[in-house]
Amino acid sequence: MKPVTQLHTHKSELSKQLALRTGWLRLASLLGSGVLLGTLSLSAHAGSLISHTDYLDYELPKETQEKCVERENCPDIEIKYLKTNHQWINAITNERINHLVVNSKPTESAPITSKSNQADVKAAIDDFVTSQFADLPEDSVFVYNLMVTPEYLGHVNDLETFEINSYVFTGGAHGMPYSEYLVFDQKSKKQIQLADMLQPGNKSKFKVLAYNAYKDWVKTVDEDVASYEKNWPFTLSDNITVTDKGIDIRYQHYVIGPYAYGMPVLSIPYSKLSGVIKPRFIAK
Repeated sequence: MKPVTQLHTHKSELSKQLALRTGWLRLASLLGSGVLLGTLSLSAHAGSLISHTDYLDYELPKETQEKCVERENCPDIEIKYLKTNHQWINAITNERINHLVVNSKPTESAPITSKSNQADVKAAIDDFVTSQFADLPEDSVFVYNLMVTPEYLGHVNDLETFEINSYVFTGGAHGMPYSEYLVFDQKSKKQIQLADMLQPGNKSKFKVLAYNAYKDWVKTVDEDVASYEKNWPFTLSDNITVTDKGIDIRYQHYVIGPYAYGMPVLSIPYSKLSGVIKPRFIAK
């Protein structure tokens, strides 16, 4: 497969060092045209799913492009869309990507109340990149970064699992990563939520299992679970996915721990989920 060329805006060496520090920005050959073209990454997976991603074709506004090329601090924009051989999966995933781009400040499990078109997406990115020059001093070396990209995780039974990762950096000590699971049922052609997996009336049992997993995780970062819980109490997240071993629950930064602890994942094995979730969601 021949890759499609990707052009990035030029950044200074100092900006590249910032990229290394955040761990999210790529060190690539960056050009001053301000155009971000598509890159294709194709892979075939077991079953009937074929998945790849395409970069958003986006060009910086002319005035912004002139400023950032001169100052060598062009904002870094990396938006990818999902393209599989299942259009209904693409539609749901890419609408969620648009939602994250347009809002720029993701909220865990935030419902999509209205569809965003490409004009909305472009306007949101234009506003994001131009705000760098309105918010920061002229001699600032910071580069605003907006990244949203989907990733195929695999399949369990009839379920196909994906993750959307995003990252927003607008200066300061660090940027804000965000991660969201998506689970799709090939039989019903629907996105599956935690409520769909649970046996009727078993949410409280699942919450207990999740709480026990939370305490196990806390023991890996703190010796005193009771003291830790006073500062970072447990809360149940519906940001879940299925694996070959059980159900994983993803938490965003600052939900059950400080930023330094990342985005914790609590795992509940299938051996504890019998009778709690519906049998068809247990890996065979």
